[in-house]
Amino acid sequence: MKNYFLLILLLIIATSCQISEKPIVSVAFVDSLVTNNLPSKNMKIMEGNLSFWQNKIEESPDYFVNTPQYAGALASRFQIFGDIEDLRKADSLMQLSNKANQGQEPSILRSLASFAMQQHQFIRADSLQKKAMKIDTKNVGNVFFDFDVSFERGNILRAEGLLKQLKTVKTYGYFFRKSKMEHYSGSLDSAIVYMEKAIEKADNNKNLRQIALSNTADLYIHKGEMARANQLFMESLRIDAADFHSIMGLGWIALVHDKNDALATKIFQFVRKKQHSPDAIFKLMQVAEAKKDSLLQKKYAQEFVQMTTKPAYGQMYNKYLIDIFTGILNTPQKAVLLAEKEIESRPTPQVYAWYVYALFCNKEIEKAYQIYQKKVSEQPLEALELYYMGKMMQGMKKNYNAQQFFEAAYQNKYDLSPKKVADLDKILGE
Repeated sequence: MKNYFLLILLLIIATSCQISEKPIVSVAFVDSLVTNNLPSKNMKIMEGNLSFWQNKIEESPDYFVNTPQYAGALASRFQIFGDIEDLRKADSLMQLSNKANQGQEPSILRSLASFAMQQHQFIRADSLQKKAMKIDTKNVGNVFFDFDVSFERGNILRAEGLLKQLKTVKTYGYFFRKSKMEHYSGSLDSAIVYMEKAIEKADNNKNLRQIALSNTADLYIHKGEMARANQLFMESLRIDAADFHSIMGLGWIALVHDKNDALATKIFQFVRKKQHSPDAIFKLMQVAEAKKDSLLQKKYAQEFVQMTTKPAYGQMYNKYLIDIFTGILNTPQKAVLLAEKEIESRPTPQVYAWYVYALFCNKEIEKAYQIYQKKVSEQPLEALELYYMGKMMQGMKKNYNAQQFFEAAYQNKYDLSPKKVADLDKILGE
């Protein structure tokens, strides 16, 4: 009888394992996205706005009242299609409007700050939002921008103080930023709760709702709840199929959870054809990594580097370039230079971790460890940085410290590339 119950228990466990390994991403849903590739509602609205304001500008090129609207339409197209030239043009047009208004219109200054943030020009964004605050001291929008800049530049104490000011407002913007702070602090469950509150506060604003849905899905990926992440990505795409971030999210789940590299490739190739952004190329590189096709991985890595090191992109992709230069392309001296530039604009523990790892890979081990002790040790880090620090500790024969970092990184293994996860499986399985 005892053996009978043991057999039943083993069958239950085996069945549970099979259920957990069941593919999550719907092939039929993806096929529908790819096949029914008509312009979405958002695309049609955006193109209509862009055409309208472009005509207004052409009719009165010296009339700067219309310029901010045209710049805003270009920025909206950038959000969908990721063409960096749209954002740069929007920025240039808004600078003309700012000059015409003698730098005294706070809404224009805030728009410029937003454009600067999107281009990872954090020092410039800081300067612009401070100018807006001096002119328009009581505008809540200034406090939101102040939080964004402070958070990105690593001034966490100031960001926390600003959140306390915004707590009474309890709008979409507050809950969205509160979620970011909770995630930074390592409180993932709280981060999810607050981002879900942002979804509620989006009301009928479909764009804001989609952003919150896809960000919540990202948080569930961090947590390892891939089925829930998949549901949220699909919910966003049902609102409007122009959410390429969510489409890419489906591709990532297909790759790292379902182990369906063919479906992941189909998704990322689809996005690559539709968007001008280099993001899909990076993901295709990771698919090649999962397939252990080092030649294809290197090809995509070189293509990504060639694209993102163009002056138009500035420092927007430094994080990914550092990972490539310390990895598949093995040119860590380039990673060191990029990390040093990144520290100038946002001296956060995460960025210092990139710098430390780049130095370590460049055989500057003593310098790397000294900076680690001053700038990184005991600071909140995410999976990538935890993995980096684990590899450094492993290389320095500090095995206990390495183990701690590797275990922490593995808790968010779905944030890591397939090769890094395989490496952690091997290390932690020993």
